[in-house]
Amino acid sequence: MTQLLVIFLAAAFTENILLARFLGMCSFLAISRQMKTSVGLGAAVVFVTTFTAAINWLLHTYVMVPLGIEFLELIVFIVVIAAFVQLVEMIIERFSPSLYFSLGIFLPLITVNCAILGVSLFMLNKEGFRFWESLVFGFGSGVGWLLAIVLMAGIREQIKEDKIPAGLRGSGITLIITGIIALAFVAFSGMIK
Repeated sequence: MTQLLVIFLAAAFTENILLARFLGMCSFLAISRQMKTSVGLGAAVVFVTTFTAAINWLLHTYVMVPLGIEFLELIVFIVVIAAFVQLVEMIIERFSPSLYFSLGIFLPLITVNCAILGVSLFMLNKEGFRFWESLVFGFGSGVGWLLAIVLMAGIREQIKEDKIPAGLRGSGITLIITGIIALAFVAFSGMIK
């Protein structure tokens, strides 16, 4: 149980897929303007990373390796991710149409979000990860992405009214804030190995 907690904390904080690996930045920068859409997209990313990491581990362990077709993993992983994104999109459209329309094109773009594919690929690089470790790693990575986008949305909503120099408005200040948040997350790296 302790090992699973350590994997979760490491995936969410010290090995944060967004702030330490800088994967998934495009949707992070575009959606983090409003808290509601950030939470919605973050929850969708948590769901997709959790279950695709687990399913991709099962496919890798019980299908790809025994058949010697590891070279097809990238394609298979993308198909699994696309299927889950379709599922999430249908659920959000059914239960929260306002969130569905506010996310717009970025919801289907989760399919090609490099952070989600990166979680599955990084999971394979973790020697000795079994099913539960992979599931927790996927969940922790998704939660880390959710934390980052919610933090950014909160900060962006607060500084919306502030006087920011013209040269820093928009992407400039967003990237500076992202760097500062990343430094804060990297500070955890000495605590969790």
